Amino acid sequence: MAKDSTRELTENVGKDAATDSPAVTRDDAKLREVKFEYTPTLPRILEHLGVSLLISTYQAGKLVVLGTLSGQLTIAVRNFDRAMGVAVAEHAIAVGARRQIHCLQPAHELTASLDPVGSFDRCWIPRTSFYTGNIHGHELVWGRDGLWVVNTLFSCLCTLHEGYSFVPRWRPKFISELIDQDRCHLNGLALQNGEPKYVTLMAESNEPAGWRPTKATSGCLVDVPSGETVARDFAMPHSPRLYNGKVWLLDSGKGRFVTVDPATGRTENVVEVPGYTRGLAFAGQFAFMGLSRIRETSIFGGLPIAERRDDLRCGVAVVDLVSGQAVAKFEFQTGVEEIFAIEVVPATRNPAVFGPCPDEDQQKDVWIVPPPGCIPAPSEGRRVFGTMTACRPTSQVSIPSD
Repeated sequence: MAKDSTRELTENVGKDAATDSPAVTRDDAKLREVKFEYTPTLPRILEHLGVSLLISTYQAGKLVVLGTLSGQLTIAVRNFDRAMGVAVAEHAIAVGARRQIHCLQPAHELTASLDPVGSFDRCWIPRTSFYTGNIHGHELVWGRDGLWVVNTLFSCLCTLHEGYSFVPRWRPKFISELIDQDRCHLNGLALQNGEPKYVTLMAESNEPAGWRPTKATSGCLVDVPSGETVARDFAMPHSPRLYNGKVWLLDSGKGRFVTVDPATGRTENVVEVPGYTRGLAFAGQFAFMGLSRIRETSIFGGLPIAERRDDLRCGVAVVDLVSGQAVAKFEFQTGVEEIFAIEVVPATRNPAVFGPCPDEDQQKDVWIVPPPGCIPAPSEGRRVFGTMTACRPTSQVSIPSD
């Protein structure tokens, strides 16, 4: 069996291009050493599929880009303030941060001019962001109505409109009001035909933070159109998905990857892995899932995986859906402790991804302007995050609860 490859990188502070003074970073101007290792099968699988991966970690505030070039794994790290949900579509990549959602738009025409020349096959650059405020946004998914956001603080699914912080579209039927109390810890979303189909939550609770006392046993999968709970007894579940005609999710507090039969509520364990499972994406016959170590806090206390805390890992496990076995991994040894989202970038082996913090990322600014003599039409009515610019009616004001 081939030996795992071990590498490391250091997140440098960098210099401000104008003043040659140290750039401010979210690590308080300290270097962050990140050591990682991966199995030789990982770049082979990515290259075979012709895809790359985006991995978010809110603890470190990073978006990690894994790709391949000439059979070798490539890795890039971009800074986002508390990076959470990631959504990939042909027209944009959305990255959720602490109080806003960033939109990276394609600029594939730049790839030929990027250094090292000939290394990248596609390119995305930051173009807009949407300020929601700190709604504890979890998963993001592009659908028919634009970008869907799992609004955990307000226990609802929402879309975005330029006239509002967010537009509530659905909430569990046991949630009695729109209020910032994280009553059930709604966290994951699966779409079917571009519309919300399933969500995961940690308890059927209508009390402020009412999911916390029972989190090890009260997790649920809920059918959105009917509002009915179709499966129960999970430990802090995340990342529901529909793929190949099956319903999949991560039973995070047990470190399990499972399938669910919504008609009966029965679950079948696919594989158990050494980590708190969160973040799930598919490509071909493979599933890519995030693994996290758990913190020494009351949030994770009492979970089944807490009994094997010392054995837990942080990174990405790759599971072959045919054999049900983990066949590859990417593991952070230092610098990163928690993974939130994993997304596949299709038809892209080595993407160039620019973030909103070029100084921290040791990148140059990129400008895109129209051709000489071309004056673009005004953008009124243009869709932004799937919303329409328009006059808004009288708004509902939400004041933070005590």
